[in-house]
Amino acid sequence: MAASGQDQKGRLAIIAGSGFLPAYVADAARQAGENPVVVALTDEADRDWSAFDHANLGVGNFAGLEAVFRRYGVDRVVMSGGVSRRPAWRDVRPTWRVIGELPSTIRTLLSGGDNAVLQMVIRLIEAGGVRVVGAHEIAPDLLATTGPLGRFSPSEEDLRDIAQGAKAADALGLLDVGQGAVSVGGRVVALEGAEGTDKMIERVASLRAEGRISKRRRGVLVKLCKPQQDVRADLPSIGVSTVLNAKKAGLAGVAVEAGRALVLEREAVIAAADEAGLFVCGIDRGLSAEGFM
Repeated sequence: MAASGQDQKGRLAIIAGSGFLPAYVADAARQAGENPVVVALTDEADRDWSAFDHANLGVGNFAGLEAVFRRYGVDRVVMSGGVSRRPAWRDVRPTWRVIGELPSTIRTLLSGGDNAVLQMVIRLIEAGGVRVVGAHEIAPDLLATTGPLGRFSPSEEDLRDIAQGAKAADALGLLDVGQGAVSVGGRVVALEGAEGTDKMIERVASLRAEGRISKRRRGVLVKLCKPQQDVRADLPSIGVSTVLNAKKAGLAGVAVEAGRALVLEREAVIAAADEAGLFVCGIDRGLSAEGFM
């Protein structure tokens, strides 16, 4: 009997942090005929993985990760979900291959930006012969498309805020700090830091309540890939919570990068945005400053 496609190639591993994304990737992989192995990160993963072959490992346990890959015959891995903390250097469990790079690994963990850390992790994983692929390669339906996703579209003022927010997000990304910015009335009022997107939007709501931001002008959240970002990890993503927080902050809508950002629970996001009277749209930076034409 001829070997199946699954037998001819190795298995897919999903390194799972927090949030919905790892579950969507796992379900999409199964629908495509894969039998994924889930590596649930200790103190980060927040889903029940009992329906999958799985292992629980601490962030930075490269030796344990390599052992899981060997045990299950893994040849591809997806990094997905949120990771709220970096491992302390004492928590790093290196393989023999990683030991030689341990000094630079520790330096990157201590002082590198998020993208630098992710690129280091990808390099160390691939040094063991396992290929890292992007979540969008397994679940392409999650990618944002160009234009409005729901009933509402950005106004002329919103388009100006999108352009300003995109400039700010690009500058922030070059510093390897964050992926998001909020512009209100053509003025950038918030930049995403280590606290993440939802906390940044909550800060905008507080500033508006304090009168530091105009209550007459609504504003836009823009999330873009960092210019130097490796798209195999940490693509910008939005979900229902993003829309609900944008509503609380009085924003007009959310713009993300088409083809390089993920929309989790797309139908629920559209429904929430339509109910709130907000737009959610994908912008293509190659079309214009606003990303539409």
